[in-house]
Amino acid sequence: MVMSFRVSELQVLLGFAGRNKSGRKHELLTKALQLLKSGCSPAVQMKIKELYRRRFPRKILTPSDLSMLHIQAGQLPSATALTQGTVCHLPYDHGSAAAVPTALLPPVPVLGPKHETDVQHLSPPIHPVHPDVKMKRLPFYDVYDELIKPTTLASTNSQRFEEAHFTFALTPQQVQQILTSRDILPGAKCDYTIQVQLRFCLCETSCPQEDYFPPNLFVKVNGKLCPLPGYLPPTKNGAEPKRPSRPVNITPLARLSATVPNTIVVNWSSEFGRNYSLSVYLVKQLTSVTLLQKLRAKGIRNPDHSRALIKEKLTADPDSEIATTSLRVSLMCPLGKMRLIVPCRAITCTHLQCFDAALYLQMNEKKPTWTCPVCDKKAPYDNLIIDGLFMEILNSCTDCDEIQFMEDGSWCPMKPKKENQEVCQTSAFSGIEASSLYTVSSEGKSSSEGKKKVEVIDLTLDSSSDEEEPPAKKQCPVSSVALP
Repeated sequence: MVMSFRVSELQVLLGFAGRNKSGRKHELLTKALQLLKSGCSPAVQMKIKELYRRRFPRKILTPSDLSMLHIQAGQLPSATALTQGTVCHLPYDHGSAAAVPTALLPPVPVLGPKHETDVQHLSPPIHPVHPDVKMKRLPFYDVYDELIKPTTLASTNSQRFEEAHFTFALTPQQVQQILTSRDILPGAKCDYTIQVQLRFCLCETSCPQEDYFPPNLFVKVNGKLCPLPGYLPPTKNGAEPKRPSRPVNITPLARLSATVPNTIVVNWSSEFGRNYSLSVYLVKQLTSVTLLQKLRAKGIRNPDHSRALIKEKLTADPDSEIATTSLRVSLMCPLGKMRLIVPCRAITCTHLQCFDAALYLQMNEKKPTWTCPVCDKKAPYDNLIIDGLFMEILNSCTDCDEIQFMEDGSWCPMKPKKENQEVCQTSAFSGIEASSLYTVSSEGKSSSEGKKKVEVIDLTLDSSSDEEEPPAKKQCPVSSVALP
């Protein structure tokens, strides 16, 4: 395998093993073979196999091929291997570093269309095959295994459309895990809760990456076209349509067998200066019910946190002319317009208003946006907390939908609006019965028809000098304009 490597692969291998990777090809090859001779670690052996698979993606190594590698000492490489320029005339121990049999070096046509063979003669790729790309963790999936670690879909810049080939194999245990997870989710779209998940992202190593699809993407799994998420409506005129950021479940197209490997062929449009990454995982899909249990298990936030937030919000600001003395907060969920059951918000939110955790998780299970319904800022699952103060309030106050917080952190229930209106109607208002004000609405129809004029009291015309007179004896200015 090592004998078939190009300069780029030899450099990757030596770099991986912590050896010096500078020099000409024959020097690099000597170093790589010495690495093998000195008895390399299993990790380095895995790296060699991985690089070989990347070099010849169409050729899948079977156990019988691997056994062929242990060639008898003294066997010379074949003429074809010499003509391909993969064997270097350097003295080495044939027993420790055997030449690759020609059966393992596929002839050029096997590598597919012409452009794929042309790639071999280009300069080594600048981008690493396996960059240190980390995918963002998805709350609704627990990762069991990495089947293909993030691998660069590098643009060769030779044409508009690119193609890349990948293979992965499942172990008997993984196949068993998938098969035994069937139909555990009643009424769900997918048959299996343990799935093979394909993810794409930008090839960016600065932080964990969200799912992001390359433009004009087509994916074939084992020769069958893989359905991808539909395009989102364009945000502005002329904008290129974009797919939603989410992983792809390829379990229905995967061969659930430990003996036959799976192939993935990816086609996409290359863009100058932008590369993408592909990875495949074995994951377990979780439900909103499970996530709610995990959130509850994380514990309830101490009520004192919220009390401190209330005091902070109600502390008089010396620069402000208006002092806030109380805060009104609803006990209804802004998502479902129903009374809160599990009040929660993100630790990054600055507001007191909570939303219901169960409803929020159900919405994100269908369409994962993870956006706070109160302030529209990001509220990812890991940032959610259950508010202990609101739990106390909901348990002790069952008949009201709104509460008021005071400066000291205490609270009182707000009376329902109907009661407030009744209080207004019975109270006297500046010597005139308030009930006369409420008759306006009932007489509105007749006044519009011109049958009856309504007296309108304008309180803004009273001057401050008239305040000595008792207000009840004051004559009210009357406008003859009918109210609409």
